[in-house]
Amino acid sequence: MESEIKASLTTLLAAIKASDSQVVGVEMARLDGLLARGRETLHPQLVHFLHNRSYAKAVMFLGGQTDIPVGACGGRAVR
Repeated sequence: MESEIKASLTTLLAAIKASDSQVVGVEMARLDGLLARGRETLHPQLVHFLHNRSYAKAVMFLGGQTDIPVGACGGRAVR
């Protein structure tokens, strides 16, 4: 399932860059469906990123990066 998520994220981010709203909508719906199906088996951090639509962080996680920036939900004060 992670390979499907990564492919969808790649397509989504390219569509955002190209301002292709139709593809953005399709891929966001696809990711929502994948999250719903895999919520119990996916890594909790990946679930968190997908649920919060932190798609760039999800790509970083799937790429094996360990220095993913902490956002406001990570306990730091929002500025």
